[in-house]
Amino acid sequence: MTRLNYFKVAVFSLLLFLSSNLYASKFILSDDGLIDPRAITKIDQIGNEAKTKLGVNIYVYTKATLGLPLDITIKDKIKYIKNSEAQVVNSLSKPYVLLTMAVEDTHVNLIVSSDLKETVNKNEILNDYVVPLLASKDKNSTFAKASASILNGYAAIADTIAESKDIKLESSIGSSGKVAGTVWKVFMYTLIVVGLLLYTFAVLRRKK
Repeated sequence: MTRLNYFKVAVFSLLLFLSSNLYASKFILSDDGLIDPRAITKIDQIGNEAKTKLGVNIYVYTKATLGLPLDITIKDKIKYIKNSEAQVVNSLSKPYVLLTMAVEDTHVNLIVSSDLKETVNKNEILNDYVVPLLASKDKNSTFAKASASILNGYAAIADTIAESKDIKLESSIGSSGKVAGTVWKVFMYTLIVVGLLLYTFAVLRRKK
């Protein structure tokens, strides 16, 4: 092989290494290519500030799928996911918050270390900031919505901890995430009310 060919191979290898590590993040443990590079950059920014100012590690573990068998029972699915999450948690530095997601398995969870359980409300974060974007009916793909919901939830976690310490994060995305969750709730409640009204109207008409 000529010196020029050696040079080409070296350059190619270097570019391959850089491309695979360009968006590497110490806070995103796995993303399966589901998180937009811009979201990764913002998550890193928030994560670094949270680590420096709050002394908290906020992690993300996202998979396209966990590779569960199609015929798996709900009980076995829950057991498998818990074991999988436990392995991830064992390597985390406390105090921590871990946002996990398996898109194709319709699974999302928030795991909080014991010293933050009184500060971070798991259900509030998931129901107000993560699930609404995942479940939204729009033209965006499931993976695009996964990326947005992860960033939304991640930012909400950091803001919640910061507020408990009366600290302002410069990397905060503000109330936009909460607005998205509120809009979704209003939409769902409206559907329920309209559905009940239509049902009542149909019953009353039938009785006439």
